[in-house]
Amino acid sequence: MTTESPGASGPLEDPSQHTDLWSGWLLHYRHADDPAFAQVVRAATESYADRVLDGARLAPGMSLADVGTGEGLIAFRAIDRIGPSLRVLLTDISAPMLRHAETLAVQRGVRHQCHFLHCPAENLHEIADASIDAVTTRAVLAYVQDKSAALREFYRILKPSGRISLAEPIFQDDAFAARALRTVLESRPPGSVNRFLSLLHRWKSAQYPDTEEAIKHSAIANYSERDLIRLAHGCGFVEMHLELHIDVTPSNMPSWDVFVNSSPHPLAPALNVILAQQFTAEERQFFEQTLRPEVESGRATATSRIAYLTAGKPPA
Repeated sequence: MTTESPGASGPLEDPSQHTDLWSGWLLHYRHADDPAFAQVVRAATESYADRVLDGARLAPGMSLADVGTGEGLIAFRAIDRIGPSLRVLLTDISAPMLRHAETLAVQRGVRHQCHFLHCPAENLHEIADASIDAVTTRAVLAYVQDKSAALREFYRILKPSGRISLAEPIFQDDAFAARALRTVLESRPPGSVNRFLSLLHRWKSAQYPDTEEAIKHSAIANYSERDLIRLAHGCGFVEMHLELHIDVTPSNMPSWDVFVNSSPHPLAPALNVILAQQFTAEERQFFEQTLRPEVESGRATATSRIAYLTAGKPPA
């Protein structure tokens, strides 16, 4: 992967395919290609981004590393807030997402303020030591297996008194719920298992790990908000503050089609894929007849768990 220096006019080279796991989810499966639902998702993610930027405490003339930038939401909102003196490095493991973000930067007229780096969060070797004022993430560490390595990199590239401001989803409870379903089903005598409960477990276990061993080795499920604090402290960060926001709200799914064609996170297949691959035709019919009325009734709820962590690098 080659990148250009800030201010260069040409596009990033195309080193790989047009889409990948991450870009497919962000641009399509997160909202099931439904324009109205995409606006709902956009509003939610903008609120996350604004909280992250509040915690970053950016000022004119500073530099920001938006790690795992995705579509560049935090980076571009930071430029909107601070103006033309802000220098922004946008990194991502997904080359297609970097190309997408660069296209948006050109459209917004801010390409000269942006530098794009194709790299994982745990290996930011192209960024110099003590060269960045703030590091931000939004749903990035959740997918990094070695979270300590990523946090050490954040610490390394920060200037003395620099800050991290992170927003990370906590999926551990979803995995625990899938594991609980498995435990219930395995504890019941053969022939006495509730049929819908069995199919519900088949769905949930396709999206979240459902055994102790699988949870232990799953990047998305083997940590809690307390672990984020512990890991950040172990890397040398100080003045740490974490807020766990758990919101239980009426489901915002506008239709059954959006419900089955959307995905809760990039590693999870959509329900329609699970139904096609793991259910018989008769099972699919029974499952839809049971679940669809609940989805379309407006009685269903959705739970989100987001940990907001801010911390600083000690002064020199």
